Amino acid sequence: MTGSDGPHREPGSGVRAAGSASERAREEEERAVEQALALVGGSSGPGRSDRSGGSGERQSRGRDPRAPWDSRDSRDEDLNARRSNDSHTGPGSAPHADRSSGSDPCDGRDSDLRDGRAAPAPAPEQPPHPDRPSPGDLAKPPPPSWDRARAVAARAGRGGAPATIRLPLDRALGHVLAEVLGALTDLPSFDTSAMDGWAVAGPGPWAFEAGAGLLAGRGPAAALPDGTAVRIATGARVPPETTAVIRSEHAHVDEARGLLHARRSVVTGQDIRPRGQECRSGEQLVPAGTVVTPAVLGLAAAAGYDALPVVPRPRVDILVLGDELLNAGLPHDGLIRDALGPMLGPWLRALGAEVSGPRRLGDDAGALRSALTSSDADLIVTTGGTAAGPVDHVHPVLDALGAELLVDGVAVRPGHPMLLARLSPDGPYLVGLPGNPLAAVSGLLTLAEPLLAGIAGRPAQDPYRALVHAEVHGHPHDTRLVPVVHRPGRAGGRDHVAPLRYNGPAMLRGIAAADGLAVVPPGGVRSGTEVEILDLPWAPATPWTEGCFT
Repeated sequence: MTGSDGPHREPGSGVRAAGSASERAREEEERAVEQALALVGGSSGPGRSDRSGGSGERQSRGRDPRAPWDSRDSRDEDLNARRSNDSHTGPGSAPHADRSSGSDPCDGRDSDLRDGRAAPAPAPEQPPHPDRPSPGDLAKPPPPSWDRARAVAARAGRGGAPATIRLPLDRALGHVLAEVLGALTDLPSFDTSAMDGWAVAGPGPWAFEAGAGLLAGRGPAAALPDGTAVRIATGARVPPETTAVIRSEHAHVDEARGLLHARRSVVTGQDIRPRGQECRSGEQLVPAGTVVTPAVLGLAAAAGYDALPVVPRPRVDILVLGDELLNAGLPHDGLIRDALGPMLGPWLRALGAEVSGPRRLGDDAGALRSALTSSDADLIVTTGGTAAGPVDHVHPVLDALGAELLVDGVAVRPGHPMLLARLSPDGPYLVGLPGNPLAAVSGLLTLAEPLLAGIAGRPAQDPYRALVHAEVHGHPHDTRLVPVVHRPGRAGGRDHVAPLRYNGPAMLRGIAAADGLAVVPPGGVRSGTEVEILDLPWAPATPWTEGCFT
């Protein structure tokens, strides 16, 4: 409150209510310093006033000192006003000062009339000190670059030693080998015939006896004397002392005389697969980190394996947020179809994850918190709610749970509000995807894909570059991810990629026709420039014609 005898100090507020312009300017500067120190965790020093408005000293919230910019820390109201479009107060924040008395301690001036005179005009805002950042600068730094965000996600996925399980061959497909696959025996484990024909010993012609001869799967045969031959089937064990195998079509049989003649010259060892030709026992066949493909299964079986040591697939829960989403039917009355629920499960499975069915929570902070705390997944993927709107609950709930924000926004378009958090040191990761469909795809490839690859023990995807045959406009400061299709070169020219239309944040028409995303640096690229390409999990896709997509 104020009296008629002029400006005075408000009891307990520690803030001068009025004064000369120079005093107010000094107070504004002192407040800026106080706010900056508060944001970086500085303690009160000499000359720092208590501006709690009688509510008591502010409590430290244990925020990770590596992230002093967290937008949900307690703020003075003037700082909140400057950042009203991209910050909000989270659970546990200190209450704002009470402004009902007409004296606003955050403004530093009295709005009441004194002795019939208006309060002195506020001093003009002072320019920031050249060596001191402004409070707005300290509030939240620029988001990390796209490259850095992906590196953080990959490093997080590799943070712990992957578990190892043994799965029978018929269940190991798509998993990642946890150990080197070594040969358990020589391959082949004995000398075998590579062709149907005749096993011969010494120079010809060769005498033979009528009969079925040597078949695959039979035990060892007696040594073959010089000058003799015996019929042999592909895969059959070659008798000791065999010189070569003559293919049936290269042999002439004189039934009357009981002699075999060769139609071509015979080379020692021809058409015989010697023992250990493919590998010797103990030799490495496939390195750890290899995805188990059908061919790997075949090789493992040939080498004598019944089960394989693999890394368990990461388990993923999907939480779809938003009251405006429909599960079926046509959009109507401001409601839209949920495009992400049907898309995310198959996409994440293509990245090697075990995925539960999507849970639709709407815009309910309590339901979101309950779902996060009850999940036993390795990764939780949420859709929407990552910005700072009135029903965007992801940040406040993560803050209330004490989660560690590893990535809070990325300098990429579309999808810059994406985030990566860890709910607890032993708890699951969370990737928060924006609600717009193509922006969500951007978040999948930027954060979820490298994180899952690390958890599953998969090797990082080798980046590659390709020519782009069109000018691609870029964002002034951020990376852009643009859907593209591969095109073969003409008349001996190099293969290239062509950007697709319908690449807005809310559009899926372009990505549905794409087999990759071009990583376009800030400022864009000209036609003929090489750009980095991110393949989609199912690339190469159906060979679309340019048609209406490009």
